Amino acid sequence: MFARSSTFHGRPGNIDAGIRYVQDEVVPMLDGAEGCRGLSLLVDRETGYCIATSSWDSEEAMAASDKQLRSTRDRGKDILGASLQVDSWEIAVMHRTHHAECCRVSWIEGDLDAMTETFRVAIMPRLEELDGFCSASMLVDRLAGLGCVTTAWESRAAMDASRTAADDLRTRAATDSNGMIVEVHEFDLAYAHLHVPEMA
Repeated sequence: MFARSSTFHGRPGNIDAGIRYVQDEVVPMLDGAEGCRGLSLLVDRETGYCIATSSWDSEEAMAASDKQLRSTRDRGKDILGASLQVDSWEIAVMHRTHHAECCRVSWIEGDLDAMTETFRVAIMPRLEELDGFCSASMLVDRLAGLGCVTTAWESRAAMDASRTAADDLRTRAATDSNGMIVEVHEFDLAYAHLHVPEMA
């Protein structure tokens, strides 16, 4: 399975308009796109930082949709008053238990095979022990040597309480893959219908 993320750095005051656009126009369009499994939307209302991620059955289906969705992304960029970055990913791990309210996203450079193995074997069991944990996924960009790990939490309080443990686990993932942590950011989960099957 594959995913495309559209990252927007927009105006905080435009977030609600962006969410409505996704729900009212983008989701119905994606529902009719061949091979599309769904969409998630992460937002930071304080900074205007947003990430919309669509999931796809195959790399071919994702590539075939790009031209059709380009104007949709540009319209989202205009609504949010944002800059736009588009990235393509392979979905390496997907595990969920129940609905979440917020997410922490970590970008880590390194040996992606080692990183994925560490995530599956060592990090996932630890995450499942933490109060309020809902789901985790790992996306990889093999050309860039970049992994993107998202953990979802049932509340802001649960996510806040997990920070120390998450810092330790993230450091282990970077160390085991001879890599480095590029960025960590926390978001509200504004829309969650990615429909990716269990891939733990």
